[in-house]
Amino acid sequence: MNYQIIHDRPGRVRVRFGPNSFNREEGYGIAALLTQKADAIQAETSPINGSVLIYYPKSGRRKILMTLDHICTLPTLPKGKPDDSVKLREASNEFQDQLIAHVGRHFLRKLLFPAPVRTALILFRAARYIKDGLEALLDGHLNVAVLDAASIGTSLIQRSYSTAASIMMLLGVSELLEDYTRKKTRLALSQSLALNIDRVWLVKDGQEKSVPISTIQPGDEICVRSGSVIPLDGEVTNGEAMVNESSMTGEPLAVLRSVDSSVYAGTVVEEGTLCIRVRTLVNDTRLTKIASMIDTSETLKASVQSHAERLADRIVPFSLLSSLVTLAVTRNPVKASSVLMVDYSCALKLSTPICVISAMHEAANHNMMVKGGKFLETFSRTDTIVFDKTGTLTDACPQVAKVIPMEGYERQEILRIAACLEEHFPHSMAKAIVRQAELEHLAHREEHAEVKYVVAHGIASTLYGEQVLIGSAHFVFDDEQIPLSESEQKIIDTETNGYSTIFLAIGNKLAGIICIEDPVRPEAREVIQALKDLGIRHVMMLTGDSEHAAIAACRLLGITVYRSQVLPEDKASIIQELKAKGHTVVMTGDGINDSPALSAADASVAMKDGSDIAREVADIALLSKDLHRLVILRRLSMALMSRIHQNYRFILGFNTSLIAGGILGLLGPASSALLHNLSTMAVSIYSMKPFLPNEPERE
Repeated sequence: MNYQIIHDRPGRVRVRFGPNSFNREEGYGIAALLTQKADAIQAETSPINGSVLIYYPKSGRRKILMTLDHICTLPTLPKGKPDDSVKLREASNEFQDQLIAHVGRHFLRKLLFPAPVRTALILFRAARYIKDGLEALLDGHLNVAVLDAASIGTSLIQRSYSTAASIMMLLGVSELLEDYTRKKTRLALSQSLALNIDRVWLVKDGQEKSVPISTIQPGDEICVRSGSVIPLDGEVTNGEAMVNESSMTGEPLAVLRSVDSSVYAGTVVEEGTLCIRVRTLVNDTRLTKIASMIDTSETLKASVQSHAERLADRIVPFSLLSSLVTLAVTRNPVKASSVLMVDYSCALKLSTPICVISAMHEAANHNMMVKGGKFLETFSRTDTIVFDKTGTLTDACPQVAKVIPMEGYERQEILRIAACLEEHFPHSMAKAIVRQAELEHLAHREEHAEVKYVVAHGIASTLYGEQVLIGSAHFVFDDEQIPLSESEQKIIDTETNGYSTIFLAIGNKLAGIICIEDPVRPEAREVIQALKDLGIRHVMMLTGDSEHAAIAACRLLGITVYRSQVLPEDKASIIQELKAKGHTVVMTGDGINDSPALSAADASVAMKDGSDIAREVADIALLSKDLHRLVILRRLSMALMSRIHQNYRFILGFNTSLIAGGILGLLGPASSALLHNLSTMAVSIYSMKPFLPNEPERE
């Protein structure tokens, strides 16, 4: 197999292998090879003429051509599956082709067929609409199907076959639009469910190694610890854990999973460790398969979207009644038919979901993943936002300020042991300790026993036969009852003021203290003020840090309401208290300890570097470290609701004027149908427009 370069310019090349060189699945495989092996930004394949369009970094042309040469030598081409962006592009192309074909057939029939044949075809096509309308009536429903059947039937009774054909053509366009909207909704939901896990812990020969998830094959064993999302379906081969399966079953309580139990991608290990034999790869998980089933779920719809659908159905009887009254008063079937040509439901049902999907897509363009339209609606009307401090309002990259060894221990030993215990846990302070050990080139091989993570408190394990504890003062001294001498208390009082502190105890004795410097994000104060300017009246900070650290942070951030030294259950209780007072609450956090509060809030936001469980539980995930995304999200959600209500006013006003025009005899049935459907398409197109002005993106 050979190829020819058809078009070539920096960053973009199109090549052609020729017709029948590969099929659709092999085209997906070629695209996957180019993106994975040659670092292509995007690759689009067309099996019809064997062409491949490749977008690549400007310095990557040679690598692209080498990969194409390699593809030509393969005995069999790899097969692949399309990702969501490919599916969306194919859906758009399919919609365009179907729309052109549908409209083209309508006019070709007029040009090519004689009148008797055209009439027979119109009657044959009309039978489907009339059948659907009669079935709806027999089921006791007065819905859009009844309205469509009545309008087409009236035109046929009047022998106005051209009008009936035009109505059916426009109804077909509306159906195509609705199908396309549904496909886009399903793809948006599928993207929202994407786990976005890049690496996993592979267990091989008793050792764990961090590897890309793309290298995992069925039969491989992976290890998943507390607070992490299970990335692939499989069976447990070792260990036991409490697994939160709410993403699968909706059941909020974690269930015990042990050896021989099946576990599924997207569920979260709340406590414990599991070794899992992989059963399915990324594109074949149960989570991926159910994504296509949830696009009709009311739980993900904005309430305004559900309201639009209910309102549309409720208006249908009034449209029918208006037509009957017009016929009774005027004795003019043409005027009555003109009224039937107009219904509010198409525009109401289409424009609102299109608005929501467009807003979700725009959020994605601004590096935010929104898991459902209802969360945008909630964010638009929230009056209270609650921030976790560490990793959210403070710098996304906290640093170890100093390590204080106690008597009998060396500084490097304390840091090495701490890094060894913390490396499997995703909290920002744990990452700071591991990063500092790496900077100091301290090897920290796993010499300890299995670790037990106590949410928001710390870690317990065994090292060289002695108990090892690392965590907060509350965990080490209050829960685990590690003794604290006067001299040690004096060191804590004098050396740790203003820092976040992690305590390490070995063998029932304090071994060392690690002080974490956690600077406030430079943009945080500006973001908080901007949110207040956009109507959020209450801003609160929650932290597990000391009172002194909380006061210092609030002074820098301009926050007047805070709670310090709070536990996860305390955070959730505070959220519930605010909701009980009538506030609409958004919680923003990043750690495992924030997950109860994230679940309790009306809507929740997880930070880019947050833990797996925080990102799983949260309704909105930021894909950028910049807190300004929250301001963009607030403006976007408010603009969404404004456009939806603007569409309501236009749809009700314009269609009412069409009905009035039909009653007065100013518009005939065909004109009413044409103007009604054109207005529906115009509103739909307007609903797709960007909500926010183009702005330079922040890093």
